[in-house]
Amino acid sequence: MRKLWWLFILLGVLIIVAPRVTEWFADREQERLLQAAERQEVQINPQLTSSYERLSDYLQEGAAPEDDGAAASLLSFPNEEGLLGMIEIAAIDVKLPILEGATKENMRSSAVHLSETASLGSPGNTAIAAHRARTTGRLFNRLDELKIGDKITIHTEDKAYQYEVYNILVVEPTDVSVLSSTGKESILTLITCTPLNKSTHRLIVQAKLIS
Repeated sequence: MRKLWWLFILLGVLIIVAPRVTEWFADREQERLLQAAERQEVQINPQLTSSYERLSDYLQEGAAPEDDGAAASLLSFPNEEGLLGMIEIAAIDVKLPILEGATKENMRSSAVHLSETASLGSPGNTAIAAHRARTTGRLFNRLDELKIGDKITIHTEDKAYQYEVYNILVVEPTDVSVLSSTGKESILTLITCTPLNKSTHRLIVQAKLIS
């Protein structure tokens, strides 16, 4: 009789616990599949991967050449045809033009939009990069001072988009997953090199569109 009583208790516990265990395994599988989908979204776009690799190479070369005035005078600088707008970050006193395309010429004097990512203010992941210049306050030199909750404003010809920082991380130069997107939210990803003067990793600041 005692064994039968324990059997009933065990069956009761199993009836109560089984749905929770099933849900736990289902949640784990859902998370695994979501992560796989996010990785796949980046991997199936070889142009984006290639573009990010080129950008990473430019950042690997180090800071923009602001210290050599003689050399700078011989460089070719971009015209205004590729000007998309301006990025403003009040918390670190940044105000930079944004040019279309991550090229050496564009990155000497401005922030650049990675062409294969979402356009400014659009749903998706919009990537903007700039050198970590040696001079304090120049380009993205102070990007490491940003904090969660800081605001970033993107100005275009006809609109201003405000973003709020929600994620700050340091990744390997080959980590293209920072450009992943569900295509529903409007994400802004800022990219520069870190640490200063070494460029071994990438400092990533991500913000969500709030207005």
